[in-house]
Amino acid sequence: MKPVRIAVIPAGGLGTRFLPFSRSVPKELLPIVDTPVLEHVVSECARSGIERVVLIVAPGKESLAAHFQPSPRIERRLREEGRDAELAALKRPETLAQVEIVVQEEPRGNGDAVLRAREAVGGEPFAMLWGDDLVIGGTPALRQMLDARDRLGGSIAGAAGVEPALTSRYGIFRGGADASHGGAFRVTGMVEKPAPADAPSDLASVHGYVLEPAIFEYLAALRPGRGGEIWLVDAVSAMAAREAVWAVELAGDRYDAGDRSGYVTAFVDQALARDDVGPALRDHLRQRGWTPPGS
Repeated sequence: MKPVRIAVIPAGGLGTRFLPFSRSVPKELLPIVDTPVLEHVVSECARSGIERVVLIVAPGKESLAAHFQPSPRIERRLREEGRDAELAALKRPETLAQVEIVVQEEPRGNGDAVLRAREAVGGEPFAMLWGDDLVIGGTPALRQMLDARDRLGGSIAGAAGVEPALTSRYGIFRGGADASHGGAFRVTGMVEKPAPADAPSDLASVHGYVLEPAIFEYLAALRPGRGGEIWLVDAVSAMAAREAVWAVELAGDRYDAGDRSGYVTAFVDQALARDDVGPALRDHLRQRGWTPPGS
């Protein structure tokens, strides 16, 4: 079984939920304290053994790659001033992985975005992570999926159990436990945003996938679906009907940083966990009449 060394991250969204900020700055560069959301995702890739990251961007968002490239002028100034901590922070993004850009000329759906990476990926298995979905914890979520691939084979989908009332917000997996593989959840299909009464399970698709290169064939064969676009969930569903796809519940705290409330929650939680800004934030919250957990 080939190792996974490439990750694809769709990052072509307009970021309309973060206007007016996203008029001129891609939403993927929104900071979690001082680290952009996208850097968190690329860092997860690096900590999971990924060497190359392919960002799928819309026209005009090519500047995202600059965050992961050297900044000689700033680096020179920090070296001259002996500001070692700031220099380390500056250079951290460029050490994570080889980051490259592929432009999706028209917004034809997230499945089409992944298909744009076909030439860059070639015939290799690859990870696909959403650029605004964060899972914070001990073992990186992608590493959890890669470990599941080593155990089970086939493609792996990140999953989380959801309350029935929330199924209409997610792609929901159809399938069940496979006794021959230790009770792992074998996916036989997916239903996009079903009503609670129509949900085939309580397992929702989150964070991303580890995919065999056959997914490109399924994507290329799809006809436009909902909204006239190509959706990755439809290709995964088609593949699961013929090939091994497993849903793995991910351990860690998950944040939808593409949503304003999810982003703010991620920001506050990560700020509270830091030694440099956490104590001051706790003091501020106490003055406001709220005591953070663990205080």
